[in-house]
Amino acid sequence: MAAGRRPCCTGPVAVDLDEACDRFLERQLVERQLARATVEAYGRDLVRLRRFLLARGRTSAADVTAADLTDHLLDLAQGKLAPRSRARALVAIRGLFRFLVGERLIQRDPSETLAAPRIGRKLPEVLGLDEVDRLLEAPSGERPRDLRDAAMLAVLYATGLRVSELCGLRLADVNLKGGFVRATGKGRKTRLVPLGDRAASAVNAYLERGRPALVKRPAELGLFLTDRGRTMTRQGFWKLLRRYARAAGIAREVSPHVLRHSFATHLVERGADLRAVQAMLGHADITTTQVYTHVSRAHMLELHRKHHPRA
Repeated sequence: MAAGRRPCCTGPVAVDLDEACDRFLERQLVERQLARATVEAYGRDLVRLRRFLLARGRTSAADVTAADLTDHLLDLAQGKLAPRSRARALVAIRGLFRFLVGERLIQRDPSETLAAPRIGRKLPEVLGLDEVDRLLEAPSGERPRDLRDAAMLAVLYATGLRVSELCGLRLADVNLKGGFVRATGKGRKTRLVPLGDRAASAVNAYLERGRPALVKRPAELGLFLTDRGRTMTRQGFWKLLRRYARAAGIAREVSPHVLRHSFATHLVERGADLRAVQAMLGHADITTTQVYTHVSRAHMLELHRKHHPRA
C-alpha cells in the first residue's frame, strides 16, 4: 500500500454501551421524531439493559451476545414486569442494535433471534355514559380555572385526544366556527377532529371569561393555561382529572386514556364507522382501533347476562 494511503474499508469502531444508547435515543427523538414520552420510556428500558450487561462485564456494545439479551428478558419476566412492558423493552433493544449495525458500529445484531413475549389482549377500561356526564359536570364554578377545567374535560371526551395533544393545543388549533380542533400527534402528524356543540360551548366560555384572566404574557399562544399563565402540563391535568373523578363519585382510577377509550367505545357502540374512528384517534393501523369492537361486544354480552331472563 502506498505511503499515506488509508485502507478503503475499516471495521466497526468500539463504542461503549452508554454512548451507544445515547446516540440511539437522540436519533429517535431528532430524526425519527418519536414522541418524547416514547423516547423516555425507551431510555428507561435501556437503563435496565445497561445495568444488567454491566453486571456481566459487558462495557462495549460489540461484546453483547444473543444469550445476554435472552437472559435479560428472562430477568425482566422473573421480576414480574408486565408482558406489554417487556414487549416495549424488546422494541427498544432491537432498535438499538439495528441502529448500531446500520451505523457500522457493530458487525452483527445479537437481537435478531429474540422472540417477543406473548401479550394477551387486555380490553381498555371505559366509563359509562352516566359517569362521563357526572365527570363533565364536576367543574361547575365560574372561576377562570373552573371554566378551563370544564373545557379541557369536554374537549378530551369529545375528541379522544391523547393528553399530550390536549395540553399541546394552541389558540390557532381551535376553530369554533368550523367545529373542529387540529391535533398534533405522534411523529408530529396533524389531523382534524370534530369538536361537537357541548365542547365548543365550553371552550367558548373559557376563551371569553376564563383564559383572559390567566394570561400573563400577551404573546402566549397556548390554549389551556395554568394559574401562572403557563401551558398546562400532562402531569398537572392528571391531578385535575383525578380530583374531578373523585368529586363525581367515580371510585375506580380515571386517566386521560380512559376518557380516550370511552370516546372511541361509545362511538363504535352507536354504529360509527371504524375507519372514521381510526382517523379521529390518529391510529396509523386499523388493527389498533379494532380493539373497540371487542369492547363493544363485551359490553353487549354483559348487558345480555344482566338483563336477559334466560341468560
